[in-house]
Amino acid sequence: MKNISLDIDKAFGAITKEQVYAQEAKAMESIKMLHQGSGAGNDFLGWLHLPSSISDAGLADIEDTAKVLRKKCEVVVAIGIGGSYLGTKAVLEALNNSFDWLQTDRKNPVILYAGHNIGEDYLYELCEVLKRKQFGLINISKSGTTTEPALAFRILKKQLEDAVGKEEAKHRIVAITDASKGALRTLADQEGYKTFVIPDNVGGRFSVLTPVGLLPIAVAGINIRELVAGAVEMEKQTGNEIAFADNMAAIYASIRNVLYNSGKKIEILANFHPKLHYIAEWWKQLYGESEGKEHKGIFPASVDLTTDLHSMGQWIQDGERSIFETVISVENTDYKVVVPTDDANLDGLNFLAGKRVDEVNKMAELGTQLAHVDGGVPNIKITIPEVNAYYIGQLFYFFEKACGISGYMLGVNPFDQPGVEAYKKNMFALLNKPGFEKESEAIKARL
Repeated sequence: MKNISLDIDKAFGAITKEQVYAQEAKAMESIKMLHQGSGAGNDFLGWLHLPSSISDAGLADIEDTAKVLRKKCEVVVAIGIGGSYLGTKAVLEALNNSFDWLQTDRKNPVILYAGHNIGEDYLYELCEVLKRKQFGLINISKSGTTTEPALAFRILKKQLEDAVGKEEAKHRIVAITDASKGALRTLADQEGYKTFVIPDNVGGRFSVLTPVGLLPIAVAGINIRELVAGAVEMEKQTGNEIAFADNMAAIYASIRNVLYNSGKKIEILANFHPKLHYIAEWWKQLYGESEGKEHKGIFPASVDLTTDLHSMGQWIQDGERSIFETVISVENTDYKVVVPTDDANLDGLNFLAGKRVDEVNKMAELGTQLAHVDGGVPNIKITIPEVNAYYIGQLFYFFEKACGISGYMLGVNPFDQPGVEAYKKNMFALLNKPGFEKESEAIKARL
C-alpha cells in the first residue's frame, strides 16, 4: 500500500531548505528524548509505542463489546470532552456517509455526543431524542469528576435506568476510566459495568488509539484493525532509527519551528475534502494544548476549502503575513460524479462538461495553493492516497509524533496542560463548590 507523504517545497521563500535541514541535530535529539524518556513529561509517553503494542486480544475485547452495544442500542452516546471526544468524532465524520443521519436502514447505532459542553438546551434536546430510542452510554473519564462529562453522565444514567431498569442499564453502560482509582472506577466496580482502562501514561489528546477512541469507533462499524495498522506503519516510518531526511515527522516539526521563529505565528490546517473537518478539530487540540505554554507556541487554526475561500480566503490571501498553511490533500475519492452538458449553458459551465467533480476540486486546490504562495503564505502539503481507516491511522500517529518532537524543539513540555485548570478554579469558586470557600470569597469580592 501507499503511505501518506509530506511536501515542503512550497514553504520556501520566507525560509530556506537549508534552514530546515540545519534543524536536523535538534530534531533528532528531540526524537531521542522521546524514545529514551529523558525529556519533560516523560511519564506521558505511552502513546509512543501504543499502535504496535495493541494486542489482538485487546482489539477482540473491544470488538466484542461493540457487538453487544450494537445489538442492544439504536443510539450510543459517547460521553467525554477534549481528547475523549474529538478523535472519535474525527474518524466517524471522515469515514461515515456524509448523510448517515438520514439513513433509515441502519446496521450500526448512531453515535451521539455528550459531556463536551455545558449547554442546557443541548442536553434537553438530547434527552428528548433518547426518549424515543433504545440507547446506551460509553462514559469516558479518567477521574469521573470532570464537570462536563460527569454532569452529562449523571443525567443520562438516570434516564437510562428509568427507561429500562438498573439491571438492564448496566449492560448498556461501558466505563472507560482509570485502572484502579477515581469516582468512575468506583462506580463501575459497584454497578458491574463493563470497563476499559485509560492508560496512566497516555494523555487525553493522544488517546484516540486506546479504548477511548477505538470502542465508539468500533460501535459505529468502522474497522479499528485497519486504523491501528495504519498507525503501526507510521510508527515504523518515524522511529528514532529513521534518518532525518526520510522522517516526515521530524521534517514537519522542524519546518514548523523555523517558520515560527521567522515570525509565522499561526498555522492554518486546510483541506479540500469536507469529511476532514473534525480531523482539523482534533489537530487543533493536539497542537494547541501541547505547545501553548510559557507564552510560546504556534496558534493552530483551520479552514475547510473551497467553502472558507468565500469567508476566510480574503484574509489568508491579503491579511497580515503572520501565517503559514498546511494542506491535507486527498489523491483519490470513493465515488465518481461527472459534470453533464447543458444545451442552454446559462451558467457557462459547459467548459467543464465531461470532467469529474474531483478534477475541478483538484484544480481549485492547486490554484489556491499557488495564489497563497504568491501572496506570501508558505505552504506545506500532506498527501493522503484516500480517506480510509488505514490512512487516517497513519495521519493520527504522524501528527502525534511530530507534535512531541516539535514541543521539545520549542522548549516546552508537550505533555502537560497547566492552563486548562484556570477556568475550572474560577467556575468552582463561583458555584460554591466545597473546598473552594476562600476562592469563592476572593472572586466575589473581585466581582
